[in-house]
Amino acid sequence: MDETSITAYITGTFDGVYPVDAWGDTFFFYNPGRRLPDEIYFATIKNKDDEYDRFSNVDRPSVFRLNIGISKATYRALFGAPPSRHGADNVADTRYDFTTLDQLLPHPVYGRMYWVCVLNPSAATFEAVQPLLAEAYDLAVSKYTKRAARA
Repeated sequence: MDETSITAYITGTFDGVYPVDAWGDTFFFYNPGRRLPDEIYFATIKNKDDEYDRFSNVDRPSVFRLNIGISKATYRALFGAPPSRHGADNVADTRYDFTTLDQLLPHPVYGRMYWVCVLNPSAATFEAVQPLLAEAYDLAVSKYTKRAARA
């Protein structure tokens, strides 16, 4: 799988989703009709390292990371308790090799917020994470619905 195919899957599968390129990354916002500001995203594609997140070494040639925000219950079923907040040095949970390709992992920075990731997912791995994308989308729809009711 590549970034274009994943973007096509997400925007073709889930209604009301808009990809937004920012800082060289792609954010997938749920915002039907673009009625509200783009604030509720449920997945991202990261294709470069930055000051706060170099754990996956995404700067390697042709490497990208798909990130997905899932529920607390699903995260715990997959990985157990999330890591505590990182210290000033932003050290990630070192039980994992965050540079491993094609393996579902906790997100190195946002795992504590129930995000997971996979670097360069194969077609089989991407198929396996599609239920996680659906869950993340449903969570975004729920957040949006609550926010829209207050607007």
